[in-house]
Amino acid sequence: MLKKNMAVYPGSYDPLTNGHIDIIERGLKIFDKIVVAVLKNPAKTYLFNLKERCGILNDVFKSNDKIEIVHFEGLLVDFVKERGITTIVRGLRAISDFEIEFQMALMNRKIEPRIETIFFVPSESYSFLSSKLVKEIYLLGGEVPSMLPAIVDRKLKERFRRP
Repeated sequence: MLKKNMAVYPGSYDPLTNGHIDIIERGLKIFDKIVVAVLKNPAKTYLFNLKERCGILNDVFKSNDKIEIVHFEGLLVDFVKERGITTIVRGLRAISDFEIEFQMALMNRKIEPRIETIFFVPSESYSFLSSKLVKEIYLLGGEVPSMLPAIVDRKLKERFRRP
């Protein structure tokens, strides 16, 4: 059975940012439930392991029963199809995101025509924010606590051994 009022929001969430949260909250205005799917890609090196990333997400969304945190490995389209969901949610910050996301959406549709991708534009305050940029800032001694859930800021400080 296809679940039409649910969507999957996939990503590595390494780390989770307020930009991700913004997209999830926007998605909940349209969908009854968002499945936040944390990618396990053995070819990629992560700052936080899969258990840590899922733990952070579970902590941030523990009081929201409209959000389910799961992890997956392999093709996103297979994961979405197995769950009976027909919609993928993605965020677009800039033109550079659009090209990559557009290609992935078309390829996913080619593999499974019943799956649609919906793009959300983040709030302007998060339009420049990326997990990669956050990691670089903390690695180089900076901090951006206003762009992150408190638990993520705390874990980044611990990871980079700062008070």
